[in-house]
Amino acid sequence: MQRLFLSPPHMSGKELEYIGKVFESNYIAPLGEYVNRFEESVKNYTSTPHALALSSATAGLHLALRVHGIGQDDFVLASSFTFIGSVNAILYLGAKPVFIDSDESWNLSPKLLLEAIETLPKKPKALILTHLYGSSAKLDEIVEICRENGVILIEDAAESLGATFDGKHTGTFGDMGVYSFNGNKILTTSGGGMLVGKNQELIEKAKFLSTQAKEPFLHYEHKEFGYNYRMSNVLAAIGVAQMEVIEQRVARKREVFAFYEEQFKDIEEISFMPEIASSRANRWLSAIVFEKTPTQKIIQALEVVNAESRPLWKPMHMQPLFSDDKVYEDGTSQKLFEKGICLPSPTSCSLDELQRVVEAVKKECL
Repeated sequence: MQRLFLSPPHMSGKELEYIGKVFESNYIAPLGEYVNRFEESVKNYTSTPHALALSSATAGLHLALRVHGIGQDDFVLASSFTFIGSVNAILYLGAKPVFIDSDESWNLSPKLLLEAIETLPKKPKALILTHLYGSSAKLDEIVEICRENGVILIEDAAESLGATFDGKHTGTFGDMGVYSFNGNKILTTSGGGMLVGKNQELIEKAKFLSTQAKEPFLHYEHKEFGYNYRMSNVLAAIGVAQMEVIEQRVARKREVFAFYEEQFKDIEEISFMPEIASSRANRWLSAIVFEKTPTQKIIQALEVVNAESRPLWKPMHMQPLFSDDKVYEDGTSQKLFEKGICLPSPTSCSLDELQRVVEAVKKECL
């Protein structure tokens, strides 16, 4: 049986054509026409005013924190139930992460967020809010809490391109947001990210820092340090082709999720990540929880039929790296980690391949 991966790349058919044009122009790196086109496509799709193509979403988070003046010993709030790339940038700047647990939505709890803001020994500067597995957090409540308390909101929408809340794209509610185009995301450039935001001056500052902070002279002049964070023209060409099919990919991810939901609807112990009111999840990965069957048994059963799966994210507050950092938690994300897995969610798979997954899971649960 052919390996069924969690979320493999799915090309549109135009990628080689656009890459060929990049080679013809000889604008291989670092910038060129397709970087500009890729940024415009993301701006047009998400209705964000400004976009900056970068080497990764983590680079985008790093720049977002830096241009907002986050520095040594500042408190930065962050979703705990997430991938470590969401929070590493806090450490890059010498700031202190404060982790916020999830609620029934699986995303960050507004109640615990407010508790953190009100009880920390000093005011937190920013919040990095993750939209987990392509599902929107409770943006109405979270945006209001941040606004009322003067907390900078940076959205980690790395997994949620195409997801919306109240008709507006995740990543565009806060002061800045990031999207990821890593190899396993809903769209991929093999590696890459996009920083978006409302404030042109701050995006321009991020752009300056992303190209080694070179001053506008013929020679190389530097007054501050920067980074080599811009995306290459070659990768951007892939991104342009991928953006042309984004709505098709979202629709297919949602079909895969709905198929699993229908197939498992009669198994009481199984539940799925919810989709909160007024939102549309992109369903990047189909995330599932088992109340009784050990997840390791399910993972092993899927391996037998050559299907990839993995546990849900281990919360950041449970990671040895962050053992000394503050956390506001009630056990929600720990339980999800212990009882949940991600199922194969390719946009290019057949129903027969998905049925292979369903039968393997049912064999363990029924």
